[in-house]
Amino acid sequence: MKGIFSIFRKDDKAFTGLESAIVLTAFVVVAAVFSYVVLGAGFTTSDTAKKTIDEGVKQTTSSIGLAGDVIVKGTPGDTPSVDNITITLQLTAGQSPIDIGANSTAGMMVIAYSDSALYSPETVWTQTFVGDNDEDDVLEQHEKVQITIEIPEGSKLQSGTVSDVVNTEFRIEVKPKVGAIVPITRVTPPQIDAVMNLK
Repeated sequence: MKGIFSIFRKDDKAFTGLESAIVLTAFVVVAAVFSYVVLGAGFTTSDTAKKTIDEGVKQTTSSIGLAGDVIVKGTPGDTPSVDNITITLQLTAGQSPIDIGANSTAGMMVIAYSDSALYSPETVWTQTFVGDNDEDDVLEQHEKVQITIEIPEGSKLQSGTVSDVVNTEFRIEVKPKVGAIVPITRVTPPQIDAVMNLK
């Protein structure tokens, strides 16, 4: 009888299929939870990175560009001066429409002026759409707008001295709310006329 019961003695060597199934299930559950957390964090990070990249591209690419020449109107004579500068702007390829406002007081776009005598961070300007437009202040694809910029007092172009006004370099910076600044640098001709085309 003793021999029959000896097969039922305690033995720690055995490892049942049920125990191994429980351990395997625990490993699978832990791995699934861990992978869900890692994937979720990865999706969140990639979404944040995409938004950051998109915003960076918007801020560094020009949303508007110069379309055509720079037209300068002046007063010729013994005391010449430049009265205003007209530029034509359009959207660059693939950019979203921009509300530029009706004029400089609308606050949608800022235009700065500088020469060797003056820097004006905000000038007085007005806009006029040319060609096809839908009669609002939003610059859209296939639309062009003429911006007429008044020369600020104190600039070399307003000094009335021939040596100051002719052959003088000036710079205009168009600063839209979104997108890179559009710099425009030109030099006045050796003779001031009523209308001058600066290419």
